[in-house]
Amino acid sequence: MAKAPRTGPYICGIDAALDVVSGKWKGLVLWELHAHGVRRFSELRRALPGVSEKMLAQHLREMEADGIVLRTVYAEVPPKVEYSLTESGAALNEALLPLGAWGRERVRREGLEVAPVPEAPASAAG
Repeated sequence: MAKAPRTGPYICGIDAALDVVSGKWKGLVLWELHAHGVRRFSELRRALPGVSEKMLAQHLREMEADGIVLRTVYAEVPPKVEYSLTESGAALNEALLPLGAWGRERVRREGLEVAPVPEAPASAAG
């Protein structure tokens, strides 16, 4: 079930932004779509080890409702569905770049472990 839309007033801009990116996988979905462009559901799932199909579908629905992800369905059999960033999603991703830099510095400073990033299949390169 998708989250209920926020009804109360926001305290500040960070409050409004965090409302859109809250959830363990949303930032990673933003990063994946920014880094690799248009992706199918199965490609996103493979790129995010540990995410369940249910959670990824829920986050994608919420991100679509928030206007940061575009879901395009092609009239084919079987149906083909692709996800991409909207202009607003790309702007949000750009706004998160300094947060990512802060996180990379924290990983370096504290010697934290970084998960390996799955390689894209050779057929997807290009």
